[in-house]
Amino acid sequence: MPDPTPPSFAPGSGPRDGSAAPPAAQVSGGPVVPPAAPYVAPAVPPAAAAPAVFAPGPAAAPPSFAPRGAPAATAPPAPAPPARRPAVGPSGTPPVGAPRRRRPWRWVVGTLVVLLALAVAWPVGLAVWANGKIQRIDGLRLTGGGPGTTYLIAGSDARDGGIADDGTTGSRADTILVLHVPNSGTTSLISLPRDTYVDIPGHGPAKLNAATVYGGESLLVQTVEQITGLKVDHYVEIGMGGVKDVVDAVGGVELCWDADVDDPDSGMVWTPGCHQVDGAQALAFSRMRKSDPTGDIGRGLRQRQVVGAVMSKVDPGSLVWHPGQQIALADAGTAALRVGQGTNVVDLGRLALAFRAANGPDGVTGTPPIKSLDYRPGNIGSTVLLDPDTSPAFWQAVAGGTLPPGVVGGIPG
Repeated sequence: MPDPTPPSFAPGSGPRDGSAAPPAAQVSGGPVVPPAAPYVAPAVPPAAAAPAVFAPGPAAAPPSFAPRGAPAATAPPAPAPPARRPAVGPSGTPPVGAPRRRRPWRWVVGTLVVLLALAVAWPVGLAVWANGKIQRIDGLRLTGGGPGTTYLIAGSDARDGGIADDGTTGSRADTILVLHVPNSGTTSLISLPRDTYVDIPGHGPAKLNAATVYGGESLLVQTVEQITGLKVDHYVEIGMGGVKDVVDAVGGVELCWDADVDDPDSGMVWTPGCHQVDGAQALAFSRMRKSDPTGDIGRGLRQRQVVGAVMSKVDPGSLVWHPGQQIALADAGTAALRVGQGTNVVDLGRLALAFRAANGPDGVTGTPPIKSLDYRPGNIGSTVLLDPDTSPAFWQAVAGGTLPPGVVGGIPG
């Protein structure tokens, strides 16, 4: 039996309009063979849209002309970004060529360090410079040793610049102040009249300021220690001629006096009230004595007023922004001072603080108890006699800091 003819799969053998295929051919004596199904190409799904990439990459691939039914072409993968350089090199330092990040805080810290160094170095340097300019008195070494700290301040009326020549030669201690800082209690600034009647060791009865004529600063210290019972730790001599330069260095001061004065010896010309004065006028104000009915007592008041006015102008808070004024003041101050061998610029700074404390509301200023302003023992003229009965207790109170704040002593009633 001949084989049935196989179905033909040649192109064009089937219907093209999508109509149903003809019924299957039946071969005599054989099975029914269904007609061949038409060829349908598999559907190609559209390629998924790739996400937008903003990073620069290679050029887009050209369109694919692969025949239908071929797998869709895919774009080549984007190249990986270049590896970042390590933050530090093998030795802990940034590698060569690594970008450096700016750190502005380093400039801020550096600037603050420089300013701090200047703030510390300037006052230290100024203090060292001023300490080197201080004049020290040969052979005057004080041991002190008493309770608290005692400064002996002498105003020297030497016949130098700023002082009118009245025929006196040499130097005289026209101003003698005892400044005592106790271990506790009130600070006292006590003025000893220059004409105080004393017994000068090795020379007998005389006026107090004669001690410098007989034996210089050492004998004056010894005499004051004998009067007060205090041990002097620091001796400071202020040239009266230097008062002018110091006052001018602070720009002048305001002084007050309630009296008309026209004193040819000191040069003080004054109308009652307060006046702004320069150095020359302040010097005359502090030296005037003969036209004052209270004599040395009134002069001591005016001298303390001058020093207090200068101290009030020497304000560290304001001077810190005026280095030129600091130098001028230090230069004028050191030129006007002579001190003992053991005294330095730090001691002078403490003296200034103590002087301000004594003139403040919690300090003591004035004179020791006075019995007579015109005591005439013979051969030495008119002197000031301290009260022998109350003076010892007074000096003990000064040493112990037990005097009540305020003004003490003065003209006997």
